[in-house]
Amino acid sequence: MVLEKEFLVDYVLAKIRNAPKLSEDRITRDGKQLSYRDGYYRIEGYVDEFLNGSKENRFIIMPGLRGLGKTTILFQIYDHLINEKKIEQNRVLYLSVDELRAYFGGRLIDVIDVFVNEIHGSSMVNLDEDVFILVDESHYDKNWSLVGKIIYDNSNNIFTIFTGSSALNLEINADAARRARKEAIYPMNFSEYLTLKRGIQPPQEASGFLLDLIFKGDKDSVEKMAKLENEFLKESVKLSKSLKKEWENYLCCGGFPFGLNLDNIELYEGIFDMVEKVIQKDIFILQSFKTETSSTILNIILFLALQKSGETSQAKLAKSLGVSSSSVKTILDVLEKTHLIFSILPYGSAGKIVRKSWKYYFLSPSLKAAINFKFGRYAPPGDRNFLGVLTENLVASQFFKMKETMHIPRGIFYDSQKGGVDFLLENIDGTVIPVEVGVGNKNPKQVKKAMDKYKSGYGVLISNATMKTTKKKNVIYIPLNTFSLL
Repeated sequence: MVLEKEFLVDYVLAKIRNAPKLSEDRITRDGKQLSYRDGYYRIEGYVDEFLNGSKENRFIIMPGLRGLGKTTILFQIYDHLINEKKIEQNRVLYLSVDELRAYFGGRLIDVIDVFVNEIHGSSMVNLDEDVFILVDESHYDKNWSLVGKIIYDNSNNIFTIFTGSSALNLEINADAARRARKEAIYPMNFSEYLTLKRGIQPPQEASGFLLDLIFKGDKDSVEKMAKLENEFLKESVKLSKSLKKEWENYLCCGGFPFGLNLDNIELYEGIFDMVEKVIQKDIFILQSFKTETSSTILNIILFLALQKSGETSQAKLAKSLGVSSSSVKTILDVLEKTHLIFSILPYGSAGKIVRKSWKYYFLSPSLKAAINFKFGRYAPPGDRNFLGVLTENLVASQFFKMKETMHIPRGIFYDSQKGGVDFLLENIDGTVIPVEVGVGNKNPKQVKKAMDKYKSGYGVLISNATMKTTKKKNVIYIPLNTFSLL
């Protein structure tokens, strides 16, 4: 739908006029400014570089699951521009494509043309001042990446940020991908949780040492990590509860920033509402389904959440739900595209991968906990067995995030042999790192067995049975609360 120019001018002026109030409402609570996620600082850095004359990173893409704070980050960037950098209000445009499409049926490119041509009396090519365009829910316009490319190619003076579902990763065309800088937003790690909720800053170097430890088996990193854990322990005395209890609360309830100031029941209700919005909105943008398919999608999500950790056969799932295997496969593929869930395949040949069941995990253990709570299967702090299930999901999520953002490990698999370890990480050089995870006492027997089988130089045991990072007989022992700082 092409809207009349006069209508679009009024719409753009209204967005510019109302943005300060929208920003204030979004970034404050009870008169206090919300804390900043790590992703905010990375994007603020690009903004400041642009203002200082660097024009390279001026097309930013921020994909991520709902509820992770992308809109809040956009408004915090708006506040930074207006109140710290003193950019004139008419040089910053915030708009939500969801609103634009739902209420006006308008196109993103038409709104941006009006902003540049009518509000600033210029064209993209001739624009002689810096302007900022903050586009929320970009995936509601299927041509958003082409719009970003056009802006990038036609003006060095327009800085754009596009947020949306994780599907932005799939929708962006090759030309736009070469020009854009992607800053995906993921659930909070334990470090972010402690910083935002408790005002405690764990050692920032921990992440780098942990990566060297896990993927290189670096002995020096063991000693360095042990020193940082001492610092971390000293800092944790400021907590009102033990570090162990705080970590358990993070495990069950700490993935989503909107829940930092909510009680557990409110948080879980909010997470379940978010899941329903993913089903009702995001999935149907990615794939054409019949309306009644939404109930099947929800049933598949419930099945994955309510079962304990283990392989999932698509054929058995299809039979239990009374739908075709092809429908189940399509739905699981789409759910993975939203990043609500992700899969881990069995280690081995292509034939084994096809024959064996896959394991499915949620992007955050908070998702699994919330769905189980909704159906009366879990109440935090909950039983120890379920904490073990959530812990395995947490570790899988951290590895998935590393693979997506840093491209390490090269592959994440599970050991399909009876009594096999939880994870097999395929390193850049093709070597295999066995990883076992657990709550309570864990024997290194499984890790050592896997090390022999896969000719691994070392293995990793992640549990809460150890208080400090150590390395004994080529098995690296990492406490759960330390690993969660990644």
